Amino acid sequence: MVSASTVHINLWGRDDECDAIRRLLDRDTGGALLFHGPPGSGRTTLLTYARRVAGERTLLTGAGLADEAALPYAGLHRLLDPVLDADAALPVRQRRLLRHVLGGGGCPADQRLALAAAVRSLLAAAAERRPLLCTVDDLDTGDRQSACTLAVVARRLRRLPVALLLTTTSPTAVDGVPAHRLRPLHVRECQAMLAGRRDPPPATVARALAALSSGSPQALADLADTLTPAQWRGEEPLPDTPPVDGALAAAYRVRLDRLPAPTRRMVLLAALDAHDDPGILVRAAWAGGLTVEALAPAEAAGLLRTGPHGVTFPDPLARPMITAVAPLADLRAAHLLLAGTLAGGPLGRALRHATGADCPADVLAAELAVAVDRAPDRAAAAVALRRAAELTADPARVAELTVAAARCAWTAGDPDQARELLRRLAPGPTVRGPADLVRGDMQLRCDAPAAAVATLLAAADAVAPTDRRSALLALVRAGEAICVTGDHYRYAEVARRAEALRRPGDPPEVDLLATFAVGVGATLRGDHARGGPALRRVVVLGGRLAGSAATPAALACSAAAALLVGVDGPAHRLADRAAEVARSSGEVSLLPRALELRAVAEYWLGRHEAAAETARQGVRAARAAGQHVCAQVHLGILAVLAAVRADRVGALARIAEIGDGAAPGSRPDAYARWALGVLDLIDGRYADAVARLAALARARTGRGQVLVQVMATPYLVEAAAHEGGRPAAALAVFDHWASSTASPSRRALAARCRALLAPRGGPEAEQEFHAALRLHPADTDRFERARTELLFGRELRRRRRPRDARAHLHRAREAFTLLGATAWAERAGEELRAAGESVGPGRPGPEQLLTGQQLHIARLVAQGATNREIATRMSLSTRTVDHHLRNVFHRLGVRSRTELARLLP
Repeated sequence: MVSASTVHINLWGRDDECDAIRRLLDRDTGGALLFHGPPGSGRTTLLTYARRVAGERTLLTGAGLADEAALPYAGLHRLLDPVLDADAALPVRQRRLLRHVLGGGGCPADQRLALAAAVRSLLAAAAERRPLLCTVDDLDTGDRQSACTLAVVARRLRRLPVALLLTTTSPTAVDGVPAHRLRPLHVRECQAMLAGRRDPPPATVARALAALSSGSPQALADLADTLTPAQWRGEEPLPDTPPVDGALAAAYRVRLDRLPAPTRRMVLLAALDAHDDPGILVRAAWAGGLTVEALAPAEAAGLLRTGPHGVTFPDPLARPMITAVAPLADLRAAHLLLAGTLAGGPLGRALRHATGADCPADVLAAELAVAVDRAPDRAAAAVALRRAAELTADPARVAELTVAAARCAWTAGDPDQARELLRRLAPGPTVRGPADLVRGDMQLRCDAPAAAVATLLAAADAVAPTDRRSALLALVRAGEAICVTGDHYRYAEVARRAEALRRPGDPPEVDLLATFAVGVGATLRGDHARGGPALRRVVVLGGRLAGSAATPAALACSAAAALLVGVDGPAHRLADRAAEVARSSGEVSLLPRALELRAVAEYWLGRHEAAAETARQGVRAARAAGQHVCAQVHLGILAVLAAVRADRVGALARIAEIGDGAAPGSRPDAYARWALGVLDLIDGRYADAVARLAALARARTGRGQVLVQVMATPYLVEAAAHEGGRPAAALAVFDHWASSTASPSRRALAARCRALLAPRGGPEAEQEFHAALRLHPADTDRFERARTELLFGRELRRRRRPRDARAHLHRAREAFTLLGATAWAERAGEELRAAGESVGPGRPGPEQLLTGQQLHIARLVAQGATNREIATRMSLSTRTVDHHLRNVFHRLGVRSRTELARLLP
């Protein structure tokens, strides 16, 4: 037998737990620790580690066994058996009681505390010569009586040289004992663990295995031990779940076997039910002669949780492992019950047939494929198409169904399943184009936008002869990838190909996609005379889309076109509609892009708080859908919004979240550098600000983030004005674009830029500042108007016209205060003092005057929500909303909802 001191144990991601064990063992007094986590989380390995570092302590080991769960005190007997000879030191009554119970005589309810005291005394006697370490694994798997007794003992060890370590699957198994939840391993920890078992796999394989294992050490070990060399190198597809003959699967079989038969059937139904509607599970249970009450034993065991919104599984591996280890007959029966509850629609009927054995495979496959077109649930559609592919004999048809399943999985927000399906795809010319369209879209939004350009252009070429709409969609997304990577000069190729695909009399959505690509291409090369009309036509077409033509992709194109021609209100409405349609139709993959466009529209409208909330939603949606690039874009937007409002801590935190993952020159990287440039400007590091912002793009060559630099140009010009420089190229691009739009706010910013660069002391600067103030809309963009007032006031003060300056500075300070932009209000106050004004504390803004709930209600009112809509959204009564709104009006000194909307950002 190998000595414990020579065993080397790698515990990836368990540093905190190991520290807690060492601290307990280093103490002179005793105590207990509980480690809880799902099967495969490393509980047993932690106890092995504890025994290895126990030093000279006496060791007692035990474990809960499912076979002995019905034998009272069986676990306690096995734990104490090595030290029972020490019971001679116990008082007579304790010794007799302990011998009686461990001999199978049972323990009356009124003697349970006395039994725990006897066990404690026995442990104290065993620790007389050397400290004692007791470890009990899977406490909640064995008999309940032993678990209850050890729980009482664990809370009473402080004065003894006894350390007790317990592990359970449920955190509530032992109350009153310090507990540690074993978290899933991070991706890097998974990579390190894999490298320690075999030669390090490629990064893509390591990330896929980390996702497949959900950070479970045992699942990762089972996968690593069963992969073929080709799978390990990424040359063959990976499995869908950890192996059914692995240690993790065995642990789940043990947990399920302990449950009553009706409970096991209900647990399997819950694991298979991927819908958010708990009514589906209830109806399926009823159809099978079951009730949801049968889930109670599984919930008591910590396997799942029930609530008003349905059943959830704390362990992300629970669903796939429960279905993987289920007997085939039970699995087929559960599928049949669930399929029969899918609203009786075509997909429900097809899935019901798929669980039976009385339908020819080719007929069933055709029925599934047709039913998918009408199914709003893209995840269910992916399952149906995958099943149809398995039932089809024709290889060409199998490939088509597999690509369709991958597209549905990606659309539903499951890129891992989509990649797995595409990896299984046999090469063939008929599916190469559709497969590349899905693959390129995932590259664009998830991890490789630079590679997406070539993939999507190849997809467009492949599908163009048979499907011009898909070809144009591929071109539009290739153009989006070009913009994300900063290679805008390449958009000319996209525009040229889109122009070649246009036909007279095209349907509205096809016409919209082609016109969008052509318009963006013209705009990026500075041909606004051609690009502007094309993009305005896209906005009009997008507003007219209805029914099945109103797809999130088409609406997002229309919103992007509206931003490029400076019509922010329509841009916001179109982006909001795109997000709504994406949610309602299950097209989760397009939700982050729709939210990005909505956030940018809110930025231009001056609704910074709303833009930040939209971007936060975008981060959550992108991360949930595995879209790392989109998540970084939203983090970049949040960084810019924080920097613009002088929130240094918030901006740097968002930039840190982006980290090193953003490619240099990409859109997330450009947003981060824009935010840093704004912070440089605010802190007076003007040369650094100019260097950062000027490097965002090289406008004359079309390289770099031209669109981001256009948005950042007002800050670049302001920093350059302090340095005495003149960013001629960037200003020319911005001025030319702003003058081509019908946007007063864009033209106001252009006028402000010209004022800042005009000769000091001459009439031109004052004329341009006055023009900017006339152009700034009164109802939107109040932040930029206040910035113009501040800059104009500063200019007048420096010209030794303090009286004229003070009027502008007062308006700027008041606006910044009402907007909650404290740092900018203080900057205006400093200018006022420099102009000879005695300035006290500013008027408190809404954030200071209102409670959190009142502020939330006020912002919803400012967005146009009715009292009834607010009550529904916040789960309040309309009377409560009325009461809060009256207090809001009183505290802010406003009389109407219109005044309130003007006051809030």
